[in-house]
Amino acid sequence: MEFVIVTGISGAGKTSALHALEDIGFYCVDNIPPALLTTFYELCEKSADGRMKRAAVVLDVRMGNSFDELTWAIQKLKDEDHPYKMLFLDAATDIIIRRFRATRRKHPLFPDSTLYTIDEAVRIERELFAKYKMTADYLIDTTFLSSAQLKERVSTLFIGNEISSLSVTCMSFGFKYGVPTEADLMFDVRCLPNPFYIEELKYKTGLDEPVRDYVMKWHQSQGVLEKMLDFVDYMLPLYKDEGKSMLLIAIGCTGGKHRSVAFTQALYNHLSENKNKVAVQHRDIEKV
Repeated sequence: MEFVIVTGISGAGKTSALHALEDIGFYCVDNIPPALLTTFYELCEKSADGRMKRAAVVLDVRMGNSFDELTWAIQKLKDEDHPYKMLFLDAATDIIIRRFRATRRKHPLFPDSTLYTIDEAVRIERELFAKYKMTADYLIDTTFLSSAQLKERVSTLFIGNEISSLSVTCMSFGFKYGVPTEADLMFDVRCLPNPFYIEELKYKTGLDEPVRDYVMKWHQSQGVLEKMLDFVDYMLPLYKDEGKSMLLIAIGCTGGKHRSVAFTQALYNHLSENKNKVAVQHRDIEKV
């Protein structure tokens, strides 16, 4: 039985996350009343055809006056030994506001949006969900992610039957576009020679062999890579022993197209060869 509770801040991408789970075989329900959580869990557990053995539900601020029941409902799952995982979606407040304005939707916390500004609604919502963000098994910050990138992250986390194992995501990014705030480990490779200033490499990426060869040919790069791999190999068992479900390792350069991509691919290949559950994502590789 795999049971995922999807929650988080309105506008952070819970609907996209739920669609991603549905695409990989989860039976999904959006906005279930908290009082029905245990009942729904047991219904899924007893499903005759097994179609509901992998289930996901969204619990968020739309529950209105039932919000106080959420803590009770989750505690009841624990008390009755019903294992579950919680996925929390978040994003920067200015991005949330921009998304609401783009869609022209009211914030669900307040039926009459003329009484409150969106930023006030988001602030109150953050206060309500602070403890769930702190205790969530998986945290995804969608500030810099496209809908497709979010779906890829979610699919990678839950595909297959390894929900209880440590899922590692290796992400390249560009510092000029902002750091991934949910990163557990972050490496900065801006100190290394930059292919951007080589005319024939400028418009290629770290996925291209000429760029990869240029980045890795320097003794400084080899030293950084060796120590990075050694450090990650040492840390992974510690995270596993602690019971961590998701680990995001981010590697950044200036624009997120050359050095960070080459190093991220090298780390991904290394972890894959060592039989870890790992995925790779190049956040800014398509940006100009």
